[in-house]
Amino acid sequence: MKLYFVRHGKTQWNLEGRFQGAGGDSPLLESSVKELKLLGHYLKDIKFDRVYSSDLKRAKLTSQIITQENLYPMDITYTKNLREWNLGKLEGQKISLVSSIYPKQMKAFRHNLAQFDHSIFDAESVYRVTHRISNFVKSLKDLQAQNILLVGHGATLTAAIQSLLGCEPAQLRRDGGLDNASVTILETADFKHFELITWNDTSYKKAVLKQSI
Repeated sequence: MKLYFVRHGKTQWNLEGRFQGAGGDSPLLESSVKELKLLGHYLKDIKFDRVYSSDLKRAKLTSQIITQENLYPMDITYTKNLREWNLGKLEGQKISLVSSIYPKQMKAFRHNLAQFDHSIFDAESVYRVTHRISNFVKSLKDLQAQNILLVGHGATLTAAIQSLLGCEPAQLRRDGGLDNASVTILETADFKHFELITWNDTSYKKAVLKQSI
């Protein structure tokens, strides 16, 4: 089975450099809507047997735009399990400001989650985040499906995907974060072992640009 993980399109808070966890949900940018239509076209020939999305608005709209472009439209199941990290006191705060006050913690959040102290911010723990997503993914094991689309958020998907690949907390950010409107593909036969097929793919943007020249 192939699992297609998509991070939602870029939002106003992404543009402003604000933390946008489970409690924040700013609107998608107009430019991002156009990008998501391109991504949908890029994936249009793939028949998704199931489509799951975070129930937060920015992810819901992302999943709707993508599936509208697909040649084999599917109903979308919205779930809290795919929500973004609950970031507590960080929600809505400027990343630059928080980084100046808590430089070590923000460095840990970006590069080494084993050193991130969630309790300082009343945020969700790394353990809870990774297991919330990975347990949901593993619950799909018995589905008769070849391709599943999962639409979610940058911080949670990055950590959970790396966790499924066998990484410890200190390595969950080893390849950086996922870009907005990117697709990452894992393949598994037993839901115990996962193989990375594609990481953080946004090549569809370049392909369309070349065609327009």
